[in-house]
Amino acid sequence: MIFNASLPCRFLLVLAVLILPQSVPDGVHGQESWTNWESPPVHPIEKVPGSSLLLAVNTADGQLEVHDVSGGNLAPFMSIPVGLDPVSVRALSSSKAWVVNRISDSISIVDLDRGVVEWTILTPDEPADVVFAGDPLRAFVSCSGTDQVLVYDPLQPRPVPLATLEITGEEPRALEVSPDGLTVYCAIFESGNATTILGGGLEISTTLAFPPNAVNHPSGPYGGVNPPPNAGPSFVPPLNPLAGTPPPVGLIVRRVAPGVWLDDNGGDWSDLVSGPQADLSGRPVGWDLTDNDVAVIDTSTLSVSYIGGLMNICMSLQVRPSDGALSVIGTEAHNEVRYEPNLNGNFIDVLHAMITPGGGSVSFSDLNPHLPDSGSSVPADLREISLGDPRALVWDSTGEFAYVAGKGSNNVIRLLANGERDAGFAPIEVGAGATGLVLDGDTLYVHEHFDAAVSQVDLTSGQVLNRISHHDPTPVPVKEGRRFLYDTHLTSGMGQVSCASCHVDARTDRLSWDLGDPTHDIELFTEICNMGLPLSPPGACEDFHPMKGPMLTQTMQDIIGKEPHHWRGDRAGIEAFGGAFMLINGDDQPVVGADMQLFEDFLASIHFPPNPHRNLDNSLPVALELDGHFTTGRFGSEGDPLGIGDAQNGLNLYRTAGLDGGLQCVTCHTLPIGIGPNAVLSGPISMTELPDGPMGEKHHGIVSVDGSSQPHFKIPQLRNIYKRSGFNTTQMSNTTGFGFLHDGSVDSIERFLSEPAFDIQNDQQLADLVAFMLAFSGSDLPQGSYSTPFEPLGSPSQDSHAAVGKQVTLDSSNNTDPGLLGVIESVRQQAAQGKVGLIARHNTVNGVRGYVLVGSGNLMQSDRVSESSNLNLLMAAASDTEELTVMAVPINSAIRLGIDRDMDGAFDGDEILGCSDPADPTSLPGNCGQPVFIRGDGNLDMARDISDVISTLSYLFGGAGTTCEDAHDSNDDGTINIADAVQLLGFLFSGNGELPLPGGNCGEDPTADGLGCDASGCP
Repeated sequence: MIFNASLPCRFLLVLAVLILPQSVPDGVHGQESWTNWESPPVHPIEKVPGSSLLLAVNTADGQLEVHDVSGGNLAPFMSIPVGLDPVSVRALSSSKAWVVNRISDSISIVDLDRGVVEWTILTPDEPADVVFAGDPLRAFVSCSGTDQVLVYDPLQPRPVPLATLEITGEEPRALEVSPDGLTVYCAIFESGNATTILGGGLEISTTLAFPPNAVNHPSGPYGGVNPPPNAGPSFVPPLNPLAGTPPPVGLIVRRVAPGVWLDDNGGDWSDLVSGPQADLSGRPVGWDLTDNDVAVIDTSTLSVSYIGGLMNICMSLQVRPSDGALSVIGTEAHNEVRYEPNLNGNFIDVLHAMITPGGGSVSFSDLNPHLPDSGSSVPADLREISLGDPRALVWDSTGEFAYVAGKGSNNVIRLLANGERDAGFAPIEVGAGATGLVLDGDTLYVHEHFDAAVSQVDLTSGQVLNRISHHDPTPVPVKEGRRFLYDTHLTSGMGQVSCASCHVDARTDRLSWDLGDPTHDIELFTEICNMGLPLSPPGACEDFHPMKGPMLTQTMQDIIGKEPHHWRGDRAGIEAFGGAFMLINGDDQPVVGADMQLFEDFLASIHFPPNPHRNLDNSLPVALELDGHFTTGRFGSEGDPLGIGDAQNGLNLYRTAGLDGGLQCVTCHTLPIGIGPNAVLSGPISMTELPDGPMGEKHHGIVSVDGSSQPHFKIPQLRNIYKRSGFNTTQMSNTTGFGFLHDGSVDSIERFLSEPAFDIQNDQQLADLVAFMLAFSGSDLPQGSYSTPFEPLGSPSQDSHAAVGKQVTLDSSNNTDPGLLGVIESVRQQAAQGKVGLIARHNTVNGVRGYVLVGSGNLMQSDRVSESSNLNLLMAAASDTEELTVMAVPINSAIRLGIDRDMDGAFDGDEILGCSDPADPTSLPGNCGQPVFIRGDGNLDMARDISDVISTLSYLFGGAGTTCEDAHDSNDDGTINIADAVQLLGFLFSGNGELPLPGGNCGEDPTADGLGCDASGCP
């Protein structure tokens, strides 16, 4: 039901909506109406079979963009709102599509004929892709956050999971199907590259007992020398004698054959990794890394096998339709190679792996064969043809050619039938962030994620024929600054690498790298050591030695305002990384000035996503199943499932149990981020916030109690711990070789919490602390104070409420379901407290209507300024043909996602009525220049009564004429018949509700139905 508000009420209601973005909690003031989770598309573009429609996800705007490609053209057709951050779309039929929403943890089932979402499937954390395969037909959905593939019956109107397949690998994403439809292939994104780390430099056994100091052990190939040489008996580049003795550090090794583990100097560590002396590195004899790259799913039995040994990051895959050969594209990292000068500009390869049908043999091709194997830079003409960050591949129907798109290089290259790059094909330059391809004859459609666009390319000429830009709420500085993370041509010397080669999608590659430089000088330590504690001995925080040892790749999420940077805190602010574009990426010049400011603006926009381990109200769970976590042997047997943890008790232990030698965990790892306080001790019971540095940088705490390899480290943040599983030496087989601590040498979070530094009493306390660590991100945690040094004030976090993205679709089958209504009520309560926004989309005969919750009750402002409704009434009105989807969104995005897509102040419904574009802020409602009328006013006297029924009947049966057919079409079905007279009688005498728009007010017909109106009596 919709209410038409009186003018005074309407004014107050609109005022409340317009000030809603300002009535938000601290921490979101000044934000745009868009939240950046930097979600990567997986399969973002699809041609609908048997149709002229081309589908593309608009990730930033939460829309499915539908295009018409009939007649060789590319034209926008319609936009359909879906969930938060859609990353994939697949067509089930000519009239149905499934859209995968990464942040909403959902799949939107779209009715393409009606242009609406007809159902929402809720999935586990971070779904990535979907394909349809098997006999009978099944839908396979990859969930990257839980390492699973779920199976559904897509022909059911309300699909539920039929099976859940556990995938042995980190982050399964892209899916493809064999030509016979009986096999599904799933690319494991963070598959690893068979590298791991050996501990080295452990000196303070009362702090850390794991990992054992394997590098220093005389049984190693260098007799305990640490750091060992990297070029025969020498160091390349040579050591700087003025830097003094380098500290002992860990060492990265690579498996080059089964059971054979070598370092970059050919040193054989096999005995200490998996052989008879494996205990010297803390591993069991026979320990190994799985290195699974592709999961192979038999659709008949749902059994899973694997293809391995391909590359580190498996970004996309496709099956060649002509013979069933499988192609996988991605990058391979050389993180076992030590030292920045040896890696400069050449630290990853961009690869294509081709697997023969049936998985018989694998061939590899370098997608940049024009680049040398060494060196850091090439001439500009060679750099510009390089491919970087490959994200999409498509074979033609004959199998003669394939095309590959580079998200970082913004170009498309061609492959030959043997999988090698076609040197005679000039790369096609396209828009920013090419992540999806559709091949239709000689036409290639390219999804350009960063530009929010689709390009149409003529392969015969190699020219872009047409380009459709979609509405994009991304702020311009973010779009411009994003280039400095991803653009491989702009930021590297060879055109194939960028910061995102390691900080993949602004996150990590799950690897450690030794980026020290033996030739460099000592750098001075200029921060405050141990937050000014008076008991810190002189020199507790030493100057920075240039040979720092391996360091785990850190996420780029929410790092601005959390300075200093790096594990050691050796970079005062983001500006200090300007030289890294030359020294690591091999670029010709550093990034400085206005460019660095743009880069910083982009990085400052990135948020952590909703924590999947929090409850819907964002509270901590009391019974979290700790799958994949095991006992460490400190309190009993080793390697048993850790069981169930109480995160609320974990928080209590973290704050009050004095686990760190009488200090609280929170004393150093402040809430809600986990980093140290931006303050210094200024009295016995107080701290003082430190002033910003000259570039606005903060000074979060650095402590000298690391206990391994380095004298001091910046206290690290804890918000992505739940993403860092897979390394656990209590188990024989691991999916990653790097875990925790600065170098990744502590295998698991439970191992770290079991170290001697922490006074936990039993495995249940350990389980509770692990549960809290997994549920750490999300804020809503107790706030410290500078007047209580044992729990000092922490800096605010850019993360997300657990309910954000949650969707529920109601129809007549479930709109009284107490469970679903309870979910919606929980979200409504969170919205009433200003923690999230709540929006609704109602499918109606007149199109999709948008709503946003206003205030603390149930009042829903519609997308027309004069109309509002009630959440309970909307839910009760949901039916099989007028479904209602309710969604929790960031509070600063509620108006944009609910009722004003382009944030121009004119609501979407009013823009449609006023013939303006809801997705164009320069287009505002005005005089449409089309006829207006009153629905049901058949005799055109500006009133509706029984005489109008007579007028319609006379038109139908008495031969009477009319100057306004639309006025007689009381039910707005595009025809005039007896049903219109019945509809009008029901309105006049039975209280059946207002007639379809424009209803009782002079207005235009919102339906293009072929009926006309030359004169109606309206002014």
